[in-house]
Amino acid sequence: MGNGIAQVAACSGLDVTMVDINQDLLDRGVSAIEGSLGRLVSKGRMSEVDAEGAISRISTSVGLGGLSQCDLVVEAIPEIPELKFSTFSQLDSICKNECILASNTSSISINEIASHTNRPDRVIGMHFMNPVPIMKLVEIINGSETSEEVTNAVVSAAESMGKTALSCIDSPGFVSNRILIPMINEAIIALQEGVAEADAIDGIMKLGMNHPIGPLALADLIGLDTVLHIMNVLREGLGDDKYSPATLLTEMVEDGRLGRKSGSGFYHY
Repeated sequence: MGNGIAQVAACSGLDVTMVDINQDLLDRGVSAIEGSLGRLVSKGRMSEVDAEGAISRISTSVGLGGLSQCDLVVEAIPEIPELKFSTFSQLDSICKNECILASNTSSISINEIASHTNRPDRVIGMHFMNPVPIMKLVEIINGSETSEEVTNAVVSAAESMGKTALSCIDSPGFVSNRILIPMINEAIIALQEGVAEADAIDGIMKLGMNHPIGPLALADLIGLDTVLHIMNVLREGLGDDKYSPATLLTEMVEDGRLGRKSGSGFYHY
């Protein structure tokens, strides 16, 4: 996600500083962006000059110190609450006062993240969809103290990257995952109960509902551990057992079958 966000920002003409915990990860990130842009050039969707220009606008930094002069920081680290909170606390002390701190979180409360800073009015959710260079939506999540000025600035930034920005308030799962993840969970329950095989469930949703990818294949793409985490966030945040994760989902995560990233989920990769 971080690579994709850096890519679309640089392609829109913005100067980007990409940060990670070591240089090897940064080098891999830049290489992934170069590969993505190379494919666009080979397909005639971008000129080589524009691709080189985008790469030239990306610099790298090990550690958060390189972000001290940024106007907008978009965090795209793992969905671990304490890691998010500690990162935003550090960003708050490093970044200039007027900097906007945005999170690409798919489920963690923006209000909780903001509470670990001294600038809750300048903290917002900027939830890109995966794969970032292709998907048009950015879900903007406003915390209870997010200022209108910050919302407008982030919407403008997203639109400058060629995205459509649609806003909601901070609530468990926001809009995207409050609707999507329970649907995926229901597909897992259907498989668990033997209603149909995985390829039939996915095929029915693709051909019958015009979904570009079936719910089980999408779960593999997202990561079953992430799907499980979001279901637990919904159940705890909304206080309703209808959001209880499927037994099969829990078992697969415990077995390390996490989808594409582990090589095995509902399908093999």
